[in-house]
Order: sequence, then C-alpha cells, then structure tokens
Amino acid sequence: MTPPHVCFVGLLNLPVLAPEFSHRPAGGAELQQALLAKALAKRGWRVSMIVGDFGQSDGATWDGVRTIKAYRPDEGMPVLRFLHPRWTKLHSALRRADADIYYTSCAGAHLAQTVLFAHRRGRKVVFKIASNSDCDPRELLVQYRRDRFLYRYGLARADLVLAQTVQQQEALQRNFARPSRIAPSLIEAAERCRARDERDIDALWVGHVRSFKRPDMLLEAARRFPRLSFHMVGGRMPGSEELFDRIRLQAKALGNVTFHGAVPYRKVRSLYERARLLVSTSEIEGFPNTYLQAWSHGTPVVGFLDPDGLLETHGSGRAVRDMEGMCAAIAALSEDGAEWERASARAREYMSRHCGEGKVLAPYVTALSELGSASTGGPSPAEAPVARG
Repeated sequence: MTPPHVCFVGLLNLPVLAPEFSHRPAGGAELQQALLAKALAKRGWRVSMIVGDFGQSDGATWDGVRTIKAYRPDEGMPVLRFLHPRWTKLHSALRRADADIYYTSCAGAHLAQTVLFAHRRGRKVVFKIASNSDCDPRELLVQYRRDRFLYRYGLARADLVLAQTVQQQEALQRNFARPSRIAPSLIEAAERCRARDERDIDALWVGHVRSFKRPDMLLEAARRFPRLSFHMVGGRMPGSEELFDRIRLQAKALGNVTFHGAVPYRKVRSLYERARLLVSTSEIEGFPNTYLQAWSHGTPVVGFLDPDGLLETHGSGRAVRDMEGMCAAIAALSEDGAEWERASARAREYMSRHCGEGKVLAPYVTALSELGSASTGGPSPAEAPVARG
C-alpha cells in the first residue's frame, strides 16, 4: 500500500528544517514537525511542508521534504492581514500542496483554516498538541478572541488529535470533550555522552526568553551558587523584547553566568554535552524537547514540570515546586557525584528503552496510515458542536 501524502503546516518550521535559516527563532513544536517530516520522507513517504516566506525558493527541498511558501511574517496591514495575505495565501499553499493529510500543531486560527480547506475536499487533518496550554481554554497562548474561537472550532473537527502525555489527553477530554491518541516526541540521538568530570557547565538553561519561562529564576539560582557556572540559551521573541534585554544585562552582571542568546538547534547540542544539569524553570510546556535532548546526553534535569511523572518515576533528575526546592536539587546533584551518576544512568536508560526512532515513530505511522486509507467522502468523525469548557 502506498503511504498517503502528508503536508505539515508550520509557518515557523524552516529554521529547523533548513540549515541556512537556522539563525531565525523556532521552538519545540517546529522541531517536532521537522523531525517527523524528515523521518517519514526517509522511509519513502511523500512529504511536503507549508512554511513562511523567508526568501527561499518555492518548492525547495530539504531532506526529502518539499516546502511550499505561504506569506512573509511581516506581510500585510494590521487587522486586514488576517484575511489577506495570511488566510488567502495559506489557502493557496494548502491547495498547491494537494495532500491527503494535513498535519499541524499549536493552538491558533490556522487549525480552523486548515480544517475548513481540507474537509471541503475530503482530505484529513491531524492536530498535535504542542503545550499543556493547548488543552485548557483558560490558559491558551492565543492573543485574540477571534483566534481562540477558530482554534476551538478546528479542535472539535480535526480528524485526529495527538497528545504528548496522559496528562494532556485527560485535560483535552475534560476541557474540550475531545478524544485523542498519545504519540511521543521525537529526538535525534546524541553523538556522545561525556563523563561528569569532562563537563564544564554546572547548570544549563535553554528556552525562549518569555515571561512564562521564568528565566529570572535561573539568575537567582546563579546568585545563590556563585561557585557554579550557569549558561543561558534563549532568543528575543516578539512581545518580550524588554524582558530579553533585562535578562541579558542581569546575566552579564553576574560573573558565573554565560548568556549565549539565540543558538541554532544544531549547535546547542554541544552545550547539552558539556552540561552537568539542565534546569527548566518554565511553568507552561508540553513534553519539553529540552528534557529529551538533555537525557540523550546523560544530563539530569531539574524541572518544575514533570510530564506523566517521569522525573519522579525514572529518577532522571528531580521535579521541584518552588525556588527553594530548585536550589536544593541543584546543590544535591552538583555536590553528590554518586547521585548524579545514578540520575545520568537512568536518563540514558530511559532514552534507550523508550525513545528509539522506530518505537517513537510507530504511533505516527499507524495513525497516518489509518487516516490515509479511510474513505474521503463522508463527514469527519469529529463533526460535533464546539465543546464549551
């Protein structure tokens, strides 16, 4: 049976797909789409991807993934640009892709736009949860009421919703009456895991510099542990420019903090290799890609988020609830070599047992194959009124 043609819809995906655009910001959802697209293409699937117009050639291909341009990020007049060029050019890109299945992530109006296009043509739509906030109408990271409404419309009508964790699956059912399947995050295997004594970064922080990531907590920890070396990786994000400038200046004022700013995905891996700990201060995430990247390098995680209890269950770091708990965990894992070795070994064991590409990819292949073989003439199985959560 010929696999279906899958088109990924992610306007910010190009920086993690194409090396020459890696200087532009991208997040975990974009990374996950790019990794899945490349993995399917490597296995002979026909894969395309709708991306923003960053000056690349329309139809350019990377790792077997053909890209289709939609619109420039700054194109159009405020307010009016919602309809043109954003909706009209997205519609044009969806039409040019002519895929069997359209796959997208992150709460926003684009989900409804994709569903409306696909279902008029008997095509299918997969939506992948990118953050726990996607599962709760009170926490949606969506600015406009219009876009929140369109997100709920699309979520109710997508042919399949994929969640990262059981926690997300339960929240979707509770808040939106929306069933979902669990499909784990993909990760590229680490090239090397250094011994503890070969690592020269005591604590690493990686994330966009935004308020809900709480980068100031990492700086406070650095003040409390002047003998430890802290490294921060994070780019300037629209709407958070003042926070970025403030964090950068405060970091430079501390002698034990190295502030890298934005670092391309392909280059940040060397920092995970050098780090003894990954410290995650974010209060809103899905299944953080940073956790998987750290664990693949044998780096324990100290984090406020513990997806499906993995930190507690597998002992690959420590789950914390407040600043004092975070500092206690940093101190323990920095000072106790034996505890660090146990946590590092458990991190590597978890990745080896659960995160091999074939095993992680299987739920996606099964779900997409089932959708591809389904009839295209009938109504969507999720045609139902929008849930009021």
